[in-house]
Amino acid sequence: MPEIDLAKASVRELNTALHALTAQSNETLWIVRNPGGKHAIAAGLDAPATVEIEGPVGYYCAGMNKHGTVVVRGNAGTGLAENMMSGTVRVTGDASQSAGATGRGGLLIIEGNASARCGISMKGIDIVVKGDIGAMSAFMAQAGNLVVLGAAGENLGDSIYEARLFVRGPVKSLGADCIEKDLTPDDRNILKDILARAGINGEAKPEEFRLYGSARTLYHFHVDNAGSY
Repeated sequence: MPEIDLAKASVRELNTALHALTAQSNETLWIVRNPGGKHAIAAGLDAPATVEIEGPVGYYCAGMNKHGTVVVRGNAGTGLAENMMSGTVRVTGDASQSAGATGRGGLLIIEGNASARCGISMKGIDIVVKGDIGAMSAFMAQAGNLVVLGAAGENLGDSIYEARLFVRGPVKSLGADCIEKDLTPDDRNILKDILARAGINGEAKPEEFRLYGSARTLYHFHVDNAGSY
């Protein structure tokens, strides 16, 4: 079980070692101490290893994650799990702006709150936020699921495509082309599965959520909708 102290080693040294891992590597659990808010920790992980970070991280932690499991015991800066492909990223604290941006797969769990633009341009990722999310979250969200146990800020789902937004708390306002939709049995099953994968057992029930998605009025240009583009 390798232990890396970022008070002594550099992030580049850590990431170089992580990038050398393969599916056959036997070093499957890494402990990172004293992260000190440094940027790009565990970015580009491409192996089924677990990286536990004991403290807060800066920008772009676990960006482009593929196959790995990254646990942050603290808060995370801008761009957490940006362009994530697969695997799991969990933050025990809050996340700053653009968490899960452009994510294509995998599961991102934020146990605290997420700031503005959470899930912006998401393309298949599943994101679970136990607290609240900020303004312009899921802007241009194309695919995947955003699950929020708390409240949502202004302009939720602005210019959304085919992502699903499940929100348990109040929504301050919806963005262009985003509407509330009926929660079908299939939607409930999808939500139930995501909550189970995130380890949320008994904290929330699918029937407590409302579903938001695309009204599909902006897919093709129409002069009557020109002000919404």
